[in-house]
Amino acid sequence: MTATMGARANEPPAARTAGAVVEETITFDDFYHAHFGSVTAQLCAYTGDLGHAQDLAQEAFYRALARWDRLVRYDDPVAWVRQVAWNLARSRWRRLRTARNHLLRQRRTEAEVPGPTPDRVAIDAALAQLPANHRRAVILHYLADLSVSQIAAQEGVAEGTVKSWLHRGRTALAGLLDENTEGVCDV
Repeated sequence: MTATMGARANEPPAARTAGAVVEETITFDDFYHAHFGSVTAQLCAYTGDLGHAQDLAQEAFYRALARWDRLVRYDDPVAWVRQVAWNLARSRWRRLRTARNHLLRQRRTEAEVPGPTPDRVAIDAALAQLPANHRRAVILHYLADLSVSQIAAQEGVAEGTVKSWLHRGRTALAGLLDENTEGVCDV
């Protein structure tokens, strides 16, 4: 698409020379190539991110292309593109600020969750050292409150096997936690 513009895109559309109007025809492609670099450089200085500045400039020029028939008649079409790009950058900053404020409000309203106690850390570390069968049996019996028969049904093994796993798991835990094994009883 062609249009008439001044000698340069930043100048008024028609320069008068000795009473006659001198016009230059410019296409959107020429306009884009002439001003993309400068708009991007300005946005890069504003945002501090070249990639984001290029995206913003690209979006602004895309919007200019959709309105090129009207935009080409403006005194300074690059000013319109620049303004659109800056508005896009400000919108992004507002969205980021809103998201940050939302996260900060959530953090203030959440209750402080205490960290694990030293005993809990020791028990978790000791459980991690048990064989998988023993660990599952101990966790299911003591933390999930399942009976030996329920564990046997879930694991698909005999009850005697579950009792063996529990005994071995408790014995190993007692040794890992440096406790006396006299208080450990069989199920």
